[in-house]
Amino acid sequence: MTPAPLAARLRDPSGPLFFPVTAYGPDGSVDLDVYRTHVREGVAAGAAAVFACCGTGEFHALLPEEFEACVRAAVEAAGGRVPVVAGAGYGTALAVRYARTAEAAGADGLLAMPPYLVHAGQEGLLRHYREIAAATALPVIVYQRDNVVLTPPAVVGLARTEGVIGLKDGLGDLDLMQRIVSAVRTEAPGDFLYFNGLPTAELTQLAYRALGVTLYSSAVFCFAPEIALAFHRALRSDDDATVRRLLDGFYRPFVELRDQGRGYAVSLVKAGVRLRGLDVGEVRPPLQEPAEDHVKRLARLIERGHALLEGEE
Repeated sequence: MTPAPLAARLRDPSGPLFFPVTAYGPDGSVDLDVYRTHVREGVAAGAAAVFACCGTGEFHALLPEEFEACVRAAVEAAGGRVPVVAGAGYGTALAVRYARTAEAAGADGLLAMPPYLVHAGQEGLLRHYREIAAATALPVIVYQRDNVVLTPPAVVGLARTEGVIGLKDGLGDLDLMQRIVSAVRTEAPGDFLYFNGLPTAELTQLAYRALGVTLYSSAVFCFAPEIALAFHRALRSDDDATVRRLLDGFYRPFVELRDQGRGYAVSLVKAGVRLRGLDVGEVRPPLQEPAEDHVKRLARLIERGHALLEGEE
């Protein structure tokens, strides 16, 4: 797939962008059968794209051979109905290797995760992402978060780089994002894509949408697709009443629960998938499982979210 078709498919998605968790069996190994089921159910529920082996999918915890197997399984489960974007990260050499592995496994694009540990300058970061983009024919989305903080000129440079189609923001600095969007619009006009990549992005999506950032990742879709779909539809149709009802009654309480533990942006989501009836196993260390009381609170919150949907009619 060339960059343009993937960008076109992501630009106006019919449903949430799905970031599946990675399933592990009782012995801790990757369970590809359960993973395929998880991806297949998400696509059937209305996901517009699958982002495999990214943050929610514990990219950091996967061996290279496990990564390749999971990407292949996601491609197989998606069956061409929606694009599959795979994570790629660590230092430049390893990121290039993961990119080529993802391409060989059939992925349609890459989400370039932050390089491991280092706080690099802008020129170094540009070189890093340009080498990833040049390594394969896959279009690349750059993930800005943690140790990757890009200036507006640097993002303009990315927008001018062949193969780089977008920026996913996990920082939450709206002032910076406004300057980035403005700089790219004036200095590199085109179809560059922007994604809200904050944990539980629905909570901040109204603010991001005001900046022109219309795309967002949805971890909630993993365990409560009905709620995530209803919120996505409400945003698209300017149904402010439904947006507010779900923000106040579900998303804000979920974020407050998520903030009760380190790593809950992954482990609490995985607990939610198990509550739905699919045993995807526990998270791998250094992440840890949520407290039992927090899982019970999550179960009650999911019930409340579904009750809010029933109240729409």
